[in-house]
Amino acid sequence: MEPGPLIFEPILKRRIWGGRRLETLGKQLPPEEPIGESWELADLEEDQSRVRVGPARGETLAALIEQWGEGLLGGVGLFEGRFPLLIKFLDAARTLSVQVHPDEGMARRLGGKVRVKNEAWYIIDAAEDGAIFCGLKEGVDRRAFEAAIAAGRVADTLRRVPVRAGDCHYLPSGTLHALGAGVLVAEVQTPSDITYRVYDWDRLDPATGRPRELHVEQALECIHFGEEPQRQQRSHAASVWTSVTRLVTCESFLIERVRLCEGFEQELPYRGMVVWLVLEGQGELAGQSGEPLSFGPGDTVLLPAALESARVRILRDTSWLEVTVPVPGGLAGRQGPDRAGLRRQPPGMVQINPPPPGERA
Repeated sequence: MEPGPLIFEPILKRRIWGGRRLETLGKQLPPEEPIGESWELADLEEDQSRVRVGPARGETLAALIEQWGEGLLGGVGLFEGRFPLLIKFLDAARTLSVQVHPDEGMARRLGGKVRVKNEAWYIIDAAEDGAIFCGLKEGVDRRAFEAAIAAGRVADTLRRVPVRAGDCHYLPSGTLHALGAGVLVAEVQTPSDITYRVYDWDRLDPATGRPRELHVEQALECIHFGEEPQRQQRSHAASVWTSVTRLVTCESFLIERVRLCEGFEQELPYRGMVVWLVLEGQGELAGQSGEPLSFGPGDTVLLPAALESARVRILRDTSWLEVTVPVPGGLAGRQGPDRAGLRRQPPGMVQINPPPPGERA
């Protein structure tokens, strides 16, 4: 079976902070349940994505890694034996718990399912007063934070960042954070589902009538006190038909926002594995055989490294997040040219200077 474009069944997660806005991304939600997460690409012990559209329908992502190998991944390596990305959409009808993810030191000490979790949030939509909590206020060290926990004043120590649609924030492991109420995001992260809650806004779980479990001791060991998340500098390229904006560059993944105009058509320009998180519009991928694969808002499309002779056609103005995984230096030649050469830019495409320091990230 030749590798082809794939769309997987979403794995829906009930969360006490969830809502119903994932329906705006085409997700069919169970009635009257607060659904907080739609897992789009997952290769974890308890959760496996299954192909909904494309070759090998019904197969799990783990099975495709076994069957296609480099045909799927190219030169990209596995992350501790797993597909190197976990892709989600999140709907925060209520504010999430204040939490932190394990860093390398904690992951090594605990082992097992505990893996480093670097992640990024792209804001799809936000209420007028939408915000995230990202890091601690200046001067809050471990001693001050422990005192705030004891006094029930954790909220007073958090750095609140207003957000709007189109913002993107990178949250490396060790960063204390929480997604605020009224914010809908696409989340790109390493394949880990380990979260240590340090504060949950004094709320009760409706299912039990009790507070949810906290992990204060583990969280304190993971938080990188005195380190603020670094703003990611954007860069842009644009032509009459297309624009590309680099949003996140880190050791775990690269994220770019791609915009294409209605009527654009081009052979796929990649020589490596790519993931699209479609934000708006409509298009199709056509190959030498079989029916074209249609995609629209809320679809997450996995393009295998060995995909050949496929063309993308844009039926309505479209934008997506394009996610790739850095290839180790010694394997880069097996995937083709470096990232700058993966997209054959149409004639007239020009680089635009990065935004000034004051522009929103």
